[in-house]
Amino acid sequence: MITWTAPEAHRVTEPRTGDERPMLQGWLDHHRQTLLHKCAGLTAEQLKQASVEPSNLTLLGLVRHMAEVERWWFRINARQDKTVGDIYCTEERPDGDFDDVAGADAEADLATFLAEIELCDDAVAALPLEHEFPGRAGPTSLRWVYTHMIEEYARHNGHADLLRERIDGVTGG
Repeated sequence: MITWTAPEAHRVTEPRTGDERPMLQGWLDHHRQTLLHKCAGLTAEQLKQASVEPSNLTLLGLVRHMAEVERWWFRINARQDKTVGDIYCTEERPDGDFDDVAGADAEADLATFLAEIELCDDAVAALPLEHEFPGRAGPTSLRWVYTHMIEEYARHNGHADLLRERIDGVTGG
């Protein structure tokens, strides 16, 4: 029997010059691929391995969380698409993205993450960075969403670095 492992990531180099929109998109894509790079070559069981007690933080949980966050900011908020709901979280399980990893299908969750990235990119492709929508703290722009998502990935990619090192000693990148 062949054991499934997370596929290699096709990392993109972040842009160093250019207009604002391609710069933001390039950095977001870089961070998306960095998270996938941290998962590459690991089995489903390894992706579900928690860091240290009492934390339930796992690489698969991070992938699931980022799929939720992508959907929340780009599709539900910026695009105002109220026809889509959460992927893993519910009122009863608000942290289902992190908490419900033990019985999760890692291969399906990675596919969901990749699909959500495409759907999110498509949802905001025609919107200008100045596009605003109602937010919890007042009007919020798509520019803010891009900046926030880059920050969110950067923070969680730091967690992914530590998780990957604990799993198999791989560091860097």
